[in-house]
Amino acid sequence: MSKNQNISALQQYGGVKGLSDSLKSDLDKGISGDDVDLSRRKNAFGTNTYPRKKGRSLWRFLWEAWQDLTLIILIIAAAVSLVLGIKTEGLEEGWYDGGSIAFAVLLVIVVTAVSDYRQSLQFQNLNAEKQNIQLEAIRGGRTIKISIFEIVVGDVLPLKIGDQVPADGVLITGHSLAIDESSMTGESKIVHKDQKAPFLMSGCKVADGVGSMLVTSVGINTEWGLLMATISEDTGEETPLQVRLNGVATFIGIVGLTVAAAVLVVLLGRYFSGNTKDLDGKVQFVAGETSISDAVDASIKIFTIAVTIVVVAVPEGLPLAVTLTLAYSMRKMMADKALVRRLSACETMGSATTICSDKTGTLTLNQMTVVEAYVGRKKLNPPDDSSKLHSEVLSLINEGIAQNTTGNIFVPKDGGETEVSGSPTEKAILSWALKLGMNFELIRSSTKIIHVFPFNSEKKRGGVAVKLEDSGVHIHWKGAAEIVLGTCTQYLDSDGHRQSIEEEKAFFKKAIDDMAAQSLRCVAIAYRSYELDKIPSKEEDLDQWTLPEHELVLVAIVGIKDPCRPGVKEAVRLCTEAGVKVRMVTGDNPQTAKAIALECGILVSTEDAVEPNVIEGKTFRQFSEKEREEVAKKITVMGRSSPNDKLLLVQALRKGGEVVAVTGDGTNDAPALHEADIGLSMGIQGTEVAKESSDIIILDDNFASVVKVVRWGRSVYANIQKFIQFQLTVNVAALVINVVAAVSAGEVPLNAVQLLWVNLIMDTLGALALATEPPTDSLMHRSPVGRREPLITNIMWRNLFVQALYQVIVLLVLNFGGESILRQDSRTHTLQVKNTLIFNAFVLCQIFNEFNARKPEGMNVFKGVTKNRLFMGIVGMTFILQIIIIEFLGKFTTTVRLNSMQWLACLCIGLFSWPLAILGKLIPVPKTPLSRCVLKVFRRLKKSRTA
Repeated sequence: MSKNQNISALQQYGGVKGLSDSLKSDLDKGISGDDVDLSRRKNAFGTNTYPRKKGRSLWRFLWEAWQDLTLIILIIAAAVSLVLGIKTEGLEEGWYDGGSIAFAVLLVIVVTAVSDYRQSLQFQNLNAEKQNIQLEAIRGGRTIKISIFEIVVGDVLPLKIGDQVPADGVLITGHSLAIDESSMTGESKIVHKDQKAPFLMSGCKVADGVGSMLVTSVGINTEWGLLMATISEDTGEETPLQVRLNGVATFIGIVGLTVAAAVLVVLLGRYFSGNTKDLDGKVQFVAGETSISDAVDASIKIFTIAVTIVVVAVPEGLPLAVTLTLAYSMRKMMADKALVRRLSACETMGSATTICSDKTGTLTLNQMTVVEAYVGRKKLNPPDDSSKLHSEVLSLINEGIAQNTTGNIFVPKDGGETEVSGSPTEKAILSWALKLGMNFELIRSSTKIIHVFPFNSEKKRGGVAVKLEDSGVHIHWKGAAEIVLGTCTQYLDSDGHRQSIEEEKAFFKKAIDDMAAQSLRCVAIAYRSYELDKIPSKEEDLDQWTLPEHELVLVAIVGIKDPCRPGVKEAVRLCTEAGVKVRMVTGDNPQTAKAIALECGILVSTEDAVEPNVIEGKTFRQFSEKEREEVAKKITVMGRSSPNDKLLLVQALRKGGEVVAVTGDGTNDAPALHEADIGLSMGIQGTEVAKESSDIIILDDNFASVVKVVRWGRSVYANIQKFIQFQLTVNVAALVINVVAAVSAGEVPLNAVQLLWVNLIMDTLGALALATEPPTDSLMHRSPVGRREPLITNIMWRNLFVQALYQVIVLLVLNFGGESILRQDSRTHTLQVKNTLIFNAFVLCQIFNEFNARKPEGMNVFKGVTKNRLFMGIVGMTFILQIIIIEFLGKFTTTVRLNSMQWLACLCIGLFSWPLAILGKLIPVPKTPLSRCVLKVFRRLKKSRTA
């Protein structure tokens, strides 16, 4: 029936009423919602879930990990080495070289695959969380919040602008209800829904209006469910930083490949020209004497050396580090009430220079109560004192509030506490009316709604036409006080008499300004009488009819208190210190916005609260494009702004070079959220359309959580920079040592297995240790990272060169002077001890260098290290594994056991990198990026040459 939009079939079942009776549901009160009823419905009609495609298995990750070209070459080299070794030295001794290379390669593959698999699971969990939408349902007459997965057939669901239709269903009632079905049909046409077109499809969005629906199909039985079951969400999004790092890795890889090729040529040339000698000083290759088998074996070993240089030179850990830090940050951000929808937002947030924040619910608590009320010229004290109000005035107030609302009131039959549901503003006004004595059920049943104009954020008001018992018609309006006041020609005094408003407008404007100055949200309630015969009788005409909005009679003005959130002032101060300007953009009265801005610390003093720092939306939109760019930089508070004003502000700020973050909750905020560099939607009050357009969802609607997102964004960038510094130091040092030793002596101190172990420490374990550093307070005491700021800063270059130079000097001294220092009995043993010392000292240098990389600028590199248990665990594990490799696995790694003095020497070499790092940080660095410095030097050289 739903699939074919078959209305005649629906009518055969008795329409929506007949369908609800068959489903044992009530169109007003919904299903009973007890456990037995829900279980029965789930068994009969299924649940609102669909089978998801399984993520990639661990085997798939293992398959992908071993397909790295350099690892494949090493596997081939290991196989050839294994065959030749067994052939020349026998099975017992000959398998060591080839077997150890194969095992090292296998270890690298397994660790890489497991790491990637864990991140994949992390992203899957976050995607599942993202799809767990919370929505309202009417069960047993009560409006309750449930998960989208808990919906069952027979549920009655209220719909409002910005909602996602959570299941297939039929419209019960609707007013100006328009559905965006583009997600299902592919056409961006908005479809109006009424009794002639009542079928609603899961996955579509409510573009306009209000209504309620009866759920008829859930989960896999809906078109949306079938569609989602056949596709899987792609988590392979590459962020801008990953793209940049892939470029860096490719460039370094090309350099490494070139160096490896040069080393290969030099080593082969030395070998076949007779300049390579064995441990006993005997020439390894003599033309006509050396067998082909020995020559091939030696060539394979030389080729393996060249390949391992490529392995250590290619920093494949760079993109992995981004994945790790993003996965870690996303998990931690969830704990900080922020759900990341797009990975790139994690990075971009660290560069944010301004945040355009909503007021209601973000900077304030969104716990609204009516604290002031004017009826006519009389101020009610207390605001719910109805004793001095005329019965006709009271009746009109109650009628207007009960019918012109999207909220609901549930009175339990057992006499329990009355439950009020709806938006915070609706709840506040409904609660006020209840205290005045409103009987919600009676008013709703005795009067009938003819037509509704849903609250519109452009017009800042909403209205309803109500047919009375005597066939009269009242049109009720409710909205922003000064806007509704502007449409009124009369007011109702507390005795129920109509009076001309012209002479009293100044009084009412002053009352509104006084309430706004106390940071109260002002809402006016007005009405007018209307003739029934002027209202279109045909449904099609009624849909096109617009409610009369002039010549209204003012009934009441209420001031709603929405207190500033605790901790917001501190959060705003942190942003200011971090170089991030906070701007308030709100639809509220500018006076209310100004008062809240002063309370939150967005405006420092009342002297700042002048134009253009505080501006109205209509004033801003009247400027030319160029003027808007100039004014936008100065704006701190924008009041009475429409969604389009917010979009214009974002565009102007971005053109001015700002990196803009925007918070929003309404459907009309979607363009601004989409246009901004980072869109932050609200998890509680936010509509599904707003969430869909955003990059990050703030789950608690709190501005303090936005500041935490900035902190994490900066942490992502800082952690990547730490890892780059660490990895490039290892790359440079290992390359230089092996190249210099190969060219000068014809052999390398670090062999294939050893370099693979270094690669494991560097790429996977190093990335895990440094990418999971928690954010520090110092991150919020620096300026935002510029859009075009280089990834490797001058400070990082300095630290990198100091450490790499130290490691290269120490290890080359050991390489060329090690034999004379050690003076062992056997030259073979001396060479083995020397190479083991070089390998051990090099690894220990990297362990201590991980501490240095933690604080590229700070002097105390050990500060806060004990709080990061993962870092300490990885460093400890690496050190223990290094001891096992040297002391117990010497046969496989071509190392020998070291005595206590030799271990102490290696530890001292590694440990000395720490004071050296501190001394290095005393070297001043130019503020200009290195690339620009190099260009300046070239230009000066060119000028001097020309001169």
